[in-house]
Amino acid sequence: VQLQASGGGLVQSGGSLRLSCATSGFSLNRFPVAWFRQAPGKEREGVSCISSSDGSTYYRESVKGRFTVSKDTAARTVYLQMNNLKPEDTAVYYCNAVVWWGQGTQVTVSS
Repeated sequence: VQLQASGGGLVQSGGSLRLSCATSGFSLNRFPVAWFRQAPGKEREGVSCISSSDGSTYYRESVKGRFTVSKDTAARTVYLQMNNLKPEDTAVYYCNAVVWWGQGTQVTVSS
């Protein structure tokens, strides 16, 4: 099983980024995939999740209305569209499926 996150970068406040999590070794129809983030000096926190079955989604309160998680099962990829980014969204973002983690991708939002 592998997960590889990409798409991070440096953007100004109010900007957008789309993160991708390319997966292999399991089906997105069998396991949910979640996005987590970890800012310097802080604990890792859950950001969003998309279910395996019906595609239902979850968002932490601080990103509701700004972030959208989606998946392309055929492409084995999960996306996190992040709009209206704020400096407090600055963190390393990770994708996760059950016990498997991808490497992080850095998102930096300047004020």
